[in-house]
Amino acid sequence: MKILDWYILKRYLLTFTMMLLLFIPIGITVDLAEKIGKILANEAPFGAVANYYLNFTIYFANLLFPLFLFLSVIWFTSKLANNTEIVAFLSSGVSFSRFLRPYIIGASIVSAFALLLGLILAPIASKGFNEFKYEYLSKGKKVQETENIYRQINENDIIYVSRFDALNKTGYNFTLEHFKGNVMEYKIFADNIRYNEEDSTFRLIQYVKRRVGESNDIIEVARRKDTIFDFDLDDLSPVTYMAETLSYNELNDFIEKEKLRGSSNIGRYEVVKYKKWSLPVSVFILTIIAVAVSSIKRRGGMGVNLAFGISIAMIFVFFDKVFGVMAEQSDFPPLVAVWLPNVVFGILAIYLLYNAKR
Repeated sequence: MKILDWYILKRYLLTFTMMLLLFIPIGITVDLAEKIGKILANEAPFGAVANYYLNFTIYFANLLFPLFLFLSVIWFTSKLANNTEIVAFLSSGVSFSRFLRPYIIGASIVSAFALLLGLILAPIASKGFNEFKYEYLSKGKKVQETENIYRQINENDIIYVSRFDALNKTGYNFTLEHFKGNVMEYKIFADNIRYNEEDSTFRLIQYVKRRVGESNDIIEVARRKDTIFDFDLDDLSPVTYMAETLSYNELNDFIEKEKLRGSSNIGRYEVVKYKKWSLPVSVFILTIIAVAVSSIKRRGGMGVNLAFGISIAMIFVFFDKVFGVMAEQSDFPPLVAVWLPNVVFGILAIYLLYNAKR
């Protein structure tokens, strides 16, 4: 790499790092000022609060990664343009494509970090962040389905509970239907079912099992029945943020199980899955847009570039959120919802880059 490459690459990485270090403390301060009353009222331990803000840092760094990167590239590239350094580079015979090379190298480094963050660090941080949030900050708020839960747990068994108490691991008005092909072999009823973690068994109260025969049904009745099933009561109704807390392989397995069980949240889970790969790609797209927008010296100076850049960043975030919500709450394909903003802004990046070269 030549002096030009090192010069721009160092500015790229340093400005991005400084942008993160600047905004993260501000975000923590604002969040703490908003939530300090609830933290004190619920007597959250200091260690839990400290761990929450560590997870908060990783969680929101991952969430706002593209925005931080975009603003940092616009910032330092605009300074280069205002100091006429870019004009000097290009006047010395360096093509715009060659000038762009250190930016692409920087984007590759940041993209690798984004991939590491999304696949490994963010799921761990998301679990701690959400657990603290629902334990100390959003007590009583619904985080999973608790009414009329109807799920297929494997190829042969379908279960239903009218109400699910996640705290006590208890389901009420429980039924299990076992099929062989399209024929029901037996059906189990119970007033309630409770999971015992000590020996991984289930206790059914007012148990009734009706086995379907060719001519007569066989009915088994017991006031209490301890047995084993091929599921955990937590599987009945996973928390809404479950997908965010899983590694990529665990998330794939989780989605397959939820599809088999007929979950209504598949769109939400697949959005989380596809975003792990779309975010690193958006790093390159936003870098190219930022360079194309800010490499030209304008009459209004850096302020014009920043205003234009912030507008584009807000539109990108808006598209990303709107299509994400559409995929979560409708039949809109999650793959299209996640990648469409990258496709649209990728085309914009090519257009802006073409005009910048001219």
